[in-house]
Amino acid sequence: MFESVRRGDVDVDAALERLAHLPFVDTPHARVDTHRALRQGLPEVVYGPGKTAEQIAEVVAAQRDADLDVLVTRVDPAAANAVLALRPDGEYEPQGRLLWFGRRDVPVAGKGTILVVSAGTSDAPVACEAAGVARRYGNAVEMLGDVGVAGIHRLLASSEQLRRARVLIVVAGMEGALPSVVGGMVDKPVIAVPTSVGYGASLGGVAALLGMLTSCASNVCVVNIDNGFGAAHVATLINRI
Repeated sequence: MFESVRRGDVDVDAALERLAHLPFVDTPHARVDTHRALRQGLPEVVYGPGKTAEQIAEVVAAQRDADLDVLVTRVDPAAANAVLALRPDGEYEPQGRLLWFGRRDVPVAGKGTILVVSAGTSDAPVACEAAGVARRYGNAVEMLGDVGVAGIHRLLASSEQLRRARVLIVVAGMEGALPSVVGGMVDKPVIAVPTSVGYGASLGGVAALLGMLTSCASNVCVVNIDNGFGAAHVATLINRI
């Protein structure tokens, strides 16, 4: 904003008006944190479930008025259509269930590539969430899918791609073994994401979560079940260091 004032794109009175709305904006249903990008480097993200289309559109409007890009996560197609009817300026990514309001092309700010690795096709929604968030956060992103340990030769065939990445996000359900294997193959941070994919004893992802937490690969850290967003957020911060 100060750069805009110096260039003459924004006059002083307009800049003062915008400063008056920092660090948050009250709306009828939310208190929107417009200062988070300054504090943490990344703007506030809207969690979609539990919110009406009107509430999501309200938060989006507050952030866009503050010249912030807006990402909304976990939005099913029906909810996305309802929000886009109110705010047609957005884009929807159905695989990752992401709504985006902002720049069409986000400049790459990361120092390397984030590689999202997934064990099976059933893990794709969480993997796509992680990849979509990482791209919107300004990272170069690659995906490597369907390389679970039941056919480990598929993973070994991509060892060069694994080693080129600067940060790896590894998504797996069932027993959650894949991050340990990947961690043993690379010298980079591995962020493990357990998914709620699997039969009864997988306990909705708890078995994968516990397996990842007890990994013997020292470069593996773990986020919560199905939390592709959290993995991408942490990976972005690592990739900027």
